[in-house]
Parts: sequence; structure tokens; C-alpha cells
Amino acid sequence: MTAIAVQAQRLLARRRPQRPFLESFIRVLIIVCAALALVLSSVSICDGHWLLAEDRLFGLWHFCTSSNQTGPRCLRDLSQAHVPGLAVGMVLARSVGALAVVVAILGLELLMVSQVCEDLHSRRKWAVGCVLLLVSFILSSGGLLSFVILLWNQVTLIGFTLMFWCEFTASFLFFLNAISGLHVNSITHPWSQPRKF
Repeated sequence: MTAIAVQAQRLLARRRPQRPFLESFIRVLIIVCAALALVLSSVSICDGHWLLAEDRLFGLWHFCTSSNQTGPRCLRDLSQAHVPGLAVGMVLARSVGALAVVVAILGLELLMVSQVCEDLHSRRKWAVGCVLLLVSFILSSGGLLSFVILLWNQVTLIGFTLMFWCEFTASFLFFLNAISGLHVNSITHPWSQPRKF
């Protein structure tokens, strides 16, 4: 009796339908885009130079001035930029931005694990990974917003550097991938469970 039950389970496992190609492709695309967002955000936070205002370059980690005689001069003491609250505000902005990267790494790891090791909890892992990407979007947006608010008097649209736009793009991609992943998870059939007729 036990041998027949084991044989029946093997037969059912063989007949279990495979995930459709389109669903697998979309999930892989979400993972790749999330990885791209993670790289963009990491590079942007590490570089940190986000705003050029006349002869001054404001960043998360440094404040730089340049002149024709001395060349660029960068200081880690942001209080010397003579912008009220900049030193304390930048600690918050870079901490939130770095935390966004860490949360995104955890989210991306869960997304990949849910696809590589498919089991009864794969869909839950995928959903939690997407929620972590959404949290990463909120954190990175908070970092961007705090940076802009702190330097509001120096902000011009053409003054933002490529690194700022990388972080902006990464934040948008975190949001887009999180929402897309949650939507895909809600409309697809849980293939790890038997279909009810």
C-alpha cells in the first residue's frame, strides 16, 4: 500500500504543470531590473556627489569648492559649507540611502531564492521580497527628498549631477519592480499547489 502511494505521488509530481514561459520571463525581468536598480543606487550612494552649484559641489560625504588658482578642495566637515543644518541633515540622508541599499539586497535575495528553490513558500518569499523593494523605494525617496530640502536654495534642475539622477532612477525602479512583482504574484496560479477542479 505504501509503495503504491509513493508511486502515485511520483506520477503526480511528474504531471504537475510547469510555470508558463511568460510568467517566468516576467519574473526574471523583474529580478534583473531590481539588480540594476541596486547597482545604480550603490554607486550613487558611494560616490555621493549629487549637486553642482556654481563653484561648489555638494555631496553626501564631501563638500567641494573649486577656483582657478587652487583647483578643487574637498572637505568632510560639511558645516564649513555654511548651509544651516547641512552636517546633521546629510547624516540622515546618507544613512537612509545606505539602509535602502541594504533592504534592497535582502529583497533581491528573496526574489532570487523564490525562483531558484521552488517550494510551498516560494510565492510568500516573492511577496516579501517585493515588499522589501517597496520599503527600499520609500527609504531612497526619503534620502533624495531630504537632500533636496537641505539644499533648496542652491538647487537648479541642471545642477543635479549624474549620480543624483542614478539614485532617482534607482528609486523609481525599486517602486516599479515592487508593484509589478506584487501584481504578477496576485494574478498567477500557485503552481506548487494542486489545481482544484
